[in-house]
Amino acid sequence: MSLFKRIQNLFVKHEPPAPEKSILTVGPGDVVEVSFVTYQVTGKSTNASRNATMLTLQDGTTIRYLYIEEREKTIFQLYSVIDGRLDSVDEVPTTIEMDDVTYHLEEQYNGRVQVVGKAPFHTSGEQYIWQFQSDGRELLRIEWQDGRFMLYEGEAVLPADVQVLRGT
Repeated sequence: MSLFKRIQNLFVKHEPPAPEKSILTVGPGDVVEVSFVTYQVTGKSTNASRNATMLTLQDGTTIRYLYIEEREKTIFQLYSVIDGRLDSVDEVPTTIEMDDVTYHLEEQYNGRVQVVGKAPFHTSGEQYIWQFQSDGRELLRIEWQDGRFMLYEGEAVLPADVQVLRGT
């Protein structure tokens, strides 16, 4: 390489390295680890007004959902879908007893969600959410969108138990 080329390369702007993926920026095709289980992210629902994301995770035939909300500190909750039915959005109770566990309404809110990939609701739109917690710290989540309910049960996850293994 000539001396002129070497000097010229000193002044050329190089592309900055791509930022590393965080759990808040992953999307379909990325791989994450939650509580020592490796999952592929297949979908993502984002509620920008709450700074919250629900990732659809798949490990073989098992599908789980990781709820992430950034508040004073980042909250992680891992859910599985449960069978259940509610008749009306107006009749969601404040206390639910299921399998000898009593859940109490902790939070109720609504907001517009943006959906990417495979998610419980395949279209973006207005979504209503009820979050319950039992005295034993077990979680219950109810979502309603477009006339359809989804029910989940889950648990809180420590932030150290959530890692991004490979981002696309």
